[in-house]
Amino acid sequence: DMAASATQKLLSSLDPKRAGDLCKDLLASAGITVGGDQPWDIQVHDERLWSRMLRDGTLGAGESYVEGWWDVPALDQFVDRAMRAHLSDTLRENWMIVPHILRAKVLNLQNLRRASGNAHHHYDIGNDLYEPMLGSRMLYTCAYYPPGVTSLDDAQEAKLDLVCRKIGLTKGMRILDLGCGWGGFAAFAAERYGVDVVGFTVAEEQVKWAHERYAHLPIDIRLDDYRNATGTYDAVVSIGLMEHVGWKNYRSYMELVDRCLAPGGVAFVHTICGNRARAHIDPWFDKYIFPNSVLPTLARLVNAMENIFVAEDIHNIGEDYDRTLMAWFERFDAAWPTLRKQYGEPFYRMWKYYLLASAGAFRSRNQQLFQFVMTRPGTRAPAGRRG
Repeated sequence: DMAASATQKLLSSLDPKRAGDLCKDLLASAGITVGGDQPWDIQVHDERLWSRMLRDGTLGAGESYVEGWWDVPALDQFVDRAMRAHLSDTLRENWMIVPHILRAKVLNLQNLRRASGNAHHHYDIGNDLYEPMLGSRMLYTCAYYPPGVTSLDDAQEAKLDLVCRKIGLTKGMRILDLGCGWGGFAAFAAERYGVDVVGFTVAEEQVKWAHERYAHLPIDIRLDDYRNATGTYDAVVSIGLMEHVGWKNYRSYMELVDRCLAPGGVAFVHTICGNRARAHIDPWFDKYIFPNSVLPTLARLVNAMENIFVAEDIHNIGEDYDRTLMAWFERFDAAWPTLRKQYGEPFYRMWKYYLLASAGAFRSRNQQLFQFVMTRPGTRAPAGRRG
């Protein structure tokens, strides 16, 4: 690690021309040509880019894009190619990130005190942004595209019904939804399956929106941290929470679910996962999009459930997140003329980078989306565990 850091320091001190030559060679290894005519080819507007990328890694790459130092016609295709060639690892593992890594390893960045601030940074930006982007049910998690489904709204409905079938919902059940967002799953489950749902979120705007939209349904959306959940439920679900739980807290999450689950109950987790264990996310995403988040891995979550839950089914729908993110960007882009005045041009480039770089990450299979169905040892497997 010290040798790698020393190498990166040396690279960052190179003259601009040499830095440019090194970066262009790296990009060429991924089939990316600087100034080329393919949709994934990078167009450079400021030659300082190369030294900045060598010095600051992926943080510098993202910041310089937002600042207009470079462009690419199809950012998602650029990121897909770069990740398949592991260029992000070359940039990510540099000396600038060492303090970031140490902080994530030593501190519990997702503790109760920090949780509401982490959520406010992203989820309370404004419902006027999320409503046109996310679709009719305001679902900010991966959709599901079975054969014949093409629209985002239909794919999100298919995802919700898949979840309900996997946990075996029947009328009269009581469900706990940890990290419930704008209440999309809770409302769907109440409408279609006749269940009662209690949901927890620490984002104020989500609670306000859900209370206004779903006052007629038997759902209770609470402004509170998931760790404060109590009571007994027939099923406990989290759809898009685990990315904010933090690697130090996976075991305590499983213990909480166990405390809240009725005998014979079913637990369900829907989460992005990385391909290898890390204590942090990419520094650009940490700084600008999801502060203090971390992607779990399949191994870490399976270890966390040891002797508490049995994994009845593990389903990877990660390729569908590529389509979901591209649909979100198309909708955001179409709505931008009405959002521009409030959010400003730098926000547009930041949000575009976030959505399209994320799509490229899933397309390259650098990130996955796992759905877990879990029961306690001794419980009969739910009939719908595979949907």
